[in-house]
Amino acid sequence: MLVTSPPLSTTADPVPASLDAFLAGIGPRAYRFAEAGLRQREDALDAVQDAMERMLGYRNHPPAEWTPLFWSILRRRIIDLQRRGNFRLKFWAPQQDQDQDSAIDWADETPGPAERHQQQTQYTRLVEALRRLPARQREAFSLRVLQELDVATTAKAMGCSEGSVKTHLSRARDALMQQLEDVR
Repeated sequence: MLVTSPPLSTTADPVPASLDAFLAGIGPRAYRFAEAGLRQREDALDAVQDAMERMLGYRNHPPAEWTPLFWSILRRRIIDLQRRGNFRLKFWAPQQDQDQDSAIDWADETPGPAERHQQQTQYTRLVEALRRLPARQREAFSLRVLQELDVATTAKAMGCSEGSVKTHLSRARDALMQQLEDVR
């Protein structure tokens, strides 16, 4: 007996008309994901650009495969840069360069300065809390919650089973709830 799997999501995003449209739509989310993992603006931009360039080689693949394929390419590129970052000798860089790289570029447009400050503070705390999570939990949370991918797509992007995604996500949520308890 042949069993068919249910559709990935009932509220799936519309399939982009071209790879260029897909990349244009996913770029800002990919940058935020990369920046959270790499902690360096320039490294995040490089990782996203590299992932987008590699996606050009998959232009002939069906558009339904582009999302998990892109996130898995980006994830692997982030891991590569993290590994290379362990060998960098950052202490040779001038102090002002180190401080400039660690600053977060806020692009959030909100109505008032007080509200903007509160959102920035909360976002900073969330990013710090995400950075304290183990890599797999951070990836599962970022892809599943922040990028709003479904479980199956997240599993494909992470290269693991759907059950593993659920486990990593549950543990990440528990850890974040403990770390961000006073924000609620």
